[in-house]
Amino acid sequence: MLDFATLGSDFFSNIDTQSLKQPFLIHKNQALQDRLKLSIKDNELLNIASGKNKFQCMQPIASIYAGYQFGHFVPQLGDGRSCLIGQVQGLELSLKGAGQTPYSRGADGRAVLRSSIREYLCSIAMKGLNIPTTEALTLVGSHSEVYRENIETGAIVMRCAPSHIRFGHFELFAVRGQISQVRQLADFVIEHHYQYCQGENQYIDFFNEVVQKTAIMIAHWQAQGFVHGVMNTDNMSILGLTIDYGPFGFLETYNPKFICNHSDHEGRYSFDQQPNIALWNLSRLADSLSSLINTKQAKLVLDKYQNYLVESYSVLMRQKFGLHEKDKQDHVLITQFFDMLYQHKKDRTNSLRQLSNVDKLAINTDFNDWIELYDKRVSQENNRNRISMMNSVNPNYILRNYLAEVAIRKAEDDKDYTEIEILFDLLSKPFEVHQDMEFYTYEAPDWAQGLTVSCSS
Repeated sequence: MLDFATLGSDFFSNIDTQSLKQPFLIHKNQALQDRLKLSIKDNELLNIASGKNKFQCMQPIASIYAGYQFGHFVPQLGDGRSCLIGQVQGLELSLKGAGQTPYSRGADGRAVLRSSIREYLCSIAMKGLNIPTTEALTLVGSHSEVYRENIETGAIVMRCAPSHIRFGHFELFAVRGQISQVRQLADFVIEHHYQYCQGENQYIDFFNEVVQKTAIMIAHWQAQGFVHGVMNTDNMSILGLTIDYGPFGFLETYNPKFICNHSDHEGRYSFDQQPNIALWNLSRLADSLSSLINTKQAKLVLDKYQNYLVESYSVLMRQKFGLHEKDKQDHVLITQFFDMLYQHKKDRTNSLRQLSNVDKLAINTDFNDWIELYDKRVSQENNRNRISMMNSVNPNYILRNYLAEVAIRKAEDDKDYTEIEILFDLLSKPFEVHQDMEFYTYEAPDWAQGLTVSCSS
């Protein structure tokens, strides 16, 4: 039985997964399969990953939750197109796209190939970048037809995480006044994921851990230029993991106001707003825990968020700029660098990668004055490991939107899935230089300048 199922029927519904038509395995994460110690053949894995067979005879379930979507509260949401199917090595397995559940709200419960490819690849990209994330074990294609704006083919991603519990799970019961269920859920999360918080002040300590882990996750997002695109509270993991990859994007040409979701007309979830939105979401979680933590206690914890965020972000950025020691002027130097990127419309990832080879960066005269200042700062330290440190945190490869689009078009139009495998391998080791793969570091070509993604992406 799934640990989550021990919470009882208030928290989920039993469901039957609905298999795809003529499913086939497009790709699997072999390293993750090895970690899970799943010694099963691919045909058996396919049957499970496509929703045809149960995993170790476990009953699939869909959980219920609520959430603030674009700032507006929706009192009931839930797993509308995903379900938990099993648990192994302490990790939950979830299928996304395995059909309708009681929480589908009239939708078909399916996922399309393009969105599934994006989620599958971004999961490994985030893992490769050392950003806290859920993972993906398999990508399954099919001959099933799914209607979105047009007829598309259906697909399923099997996701993996220690828990898929979201802020929205707590919000559901809090808004209903079901205080005992809020406590039951908090006790469950503490027992299974925050055992070290157990004790007299366990609810305060638990909330503090969630605040800290969320701040660390956001610091990693900001350091690597990742934009989630739809930071609703039902898309916020109680474990501080990146979850629910939809209209995400990585900053390419540097723009702190970058909006990756074309449905986000007001820019609520733009790159530079993510730290503030995360704190807003944590405040809503505090509201949901008000039966366990009083307002004063919650505020004291929330007040720590900024320090947690800045501390983690500062460490990451010093590494990216090859600075081992703290200097109070470093934030000025770093800010000036990004101001130049914005002014001259430079690529964020490539420019940061070139920092370890200043001569290469100096080819562009726009950077000359700044390089002089940077050289002086670097010379203050005798850091022999500067270049290796920088190259271990500044990636060569990110999941650029056009690269994902190329993989999607080849898969949809030509039934050619080799690009998915190439990207998977590159993104799993993004800091390395892969031979004959420089093409994948190039900026977006002209045809890709107008690419947009939405929540259905």
